[in-house]
Amino acid sequence: MKLKITPVESLQGTITVPGDKSISHRAVMLGALANGKTEISNFLMGEDCLSTIKCFRAMGVDITENEGVVTVNGMGLTGLQEPKDVLDCGNSGTTTRLLLGILAGQPFFSVLTGDQSLRRRPMGRVTAPLNQMGAAFAGRQNTSLLPLAVTGGNLKAIKYKTPVASAQLKSSILLAGLFADGETMVEEPAKSRDHTERMLQRFGAQLKVDGCTTTVMGKPKLKGQKFSVPSDISSAAFFMVAAAIVPGSNVTIKGVSLNPTRNGIIEVLQKMDANISIINKQEEAGEPMGDIRIRGGTLKGTVIDGAIIPRLIDEIPVLAIAAAVAEGKTIIKDAAELRIKETDRVATTASELAKFGVDVQEQPDGMIIEGGKPMSGAVCQSHGDHRIAMAMAVAGMVASGETVVQDAEIINISFPGFDKTLKMLINN
Repeated sequence: MKLKITPVESLQGTITVPGDKSISHRAVMLGALANGKTEISNFLMGEDCLSTIKCFRAMGVDITENEGVVTVNGMGLTGLQEPKDVLDCGNSGTTTRLLLGILAGQPFFSVLTGDQSLRRRPMGRVTAPLNQMGAAFAGRQNTSLLPLAVTGGNLKAIKYKTPVASAQLKSSILLAGLFADGETMVEEPAKSRDHTERMLQRFGAQLKVDGCTTTVMGKPKLKGQKFSVPSDISSAAFFMVAAAIVPGSNVTIKGVSLNPTRNGIIEVLQKMDANISIINKQEEAGEPMGDIRIRGGTLKGTVIDGAIIPRLIDEIPVLAIAAAVAEGKTIIKDAAELRIKETDRVATTASELAKFGVDVQEQPDGMIIEGGKPMSGAVCQSHGDHRIAMAMAVAGMVASGETVVQDAEIINISFPGFDKTLKMLINN
């Protein structure tokens, strides 16, 4: 599928973006491990989260969807069944890494695989601590690449210092800790997103958080829940940036997750002089949320680095578009983690931006962007990465001529209906 974009005069209107991907994944996983029924509304019916559902169905969990509500009939901590076939995680790194933690605690054999992109993504960072806990793995390149075979059960609690701030790594260890006797402790060098901690507490786990250290008590009795998933700030980010860079725009995005470990993009856009306000603040599923209003204006370059990086790691491709439009230089650094996402997002963002005539210099851990120069439409590749595809669509809104994003169907990974939402804001 090709997505064609032409320059936009302004974006106007109120929209709702899909449910948060991170929270949707975790809701299914903990719902499956809980006793009783979990009902999830505003669940993200994107391909990544559907991969999670598919994997748990393959382990005997009854999961249904009716009128936008996903119902998970929990099996309890000891109820999962050995899958009869290989578990296919599709394109989803979250499904894979968190599921490895859960499978580490199961007294059966299982095998995980994924699509071509996922089979290139490193898993050794996760399998190493899980192996310390007692799980056994077999796989390519010394158990660092899919397909991976897992033999779990009889886990012991550990204290583990992670080499990087990674929510997926932390979550995998904490989920494995549910099946170990005693306390499992994870210490990070900086605080990564905390959706797992919030949801574990909601489901009834005993959890302690002290700065960058999280401790979970093993063998809890989790209880099914009923809640609505806030809208995903990572999906909202594309329209936040689009509204900020298209003059005369006035866009409100309703019910967006404002989790403090995820809201770095708001801080950065404000630092770039974007006109952003937050209204109607509330809480849902233990998560803060609210409506984000953005108006078009003139942005200025900035530096994006340090402790804020884990809070906006997925938003850097679209922030690079804001940087290209902003007056002056923007420096993005300390973001080497981008190189092991669905693609090498440092390289793909830089190479695609250059097609628009943007002065961008790729760095080992980020990029330097000289902004404020006119952009020309380009033919872009998605590289099989949903966030690259949407970021380049945003660039096309302010580039002269036509922009074409090739293989744009990958957007359905996280944002089904992206093109319809865009057209609605253009036509208002």
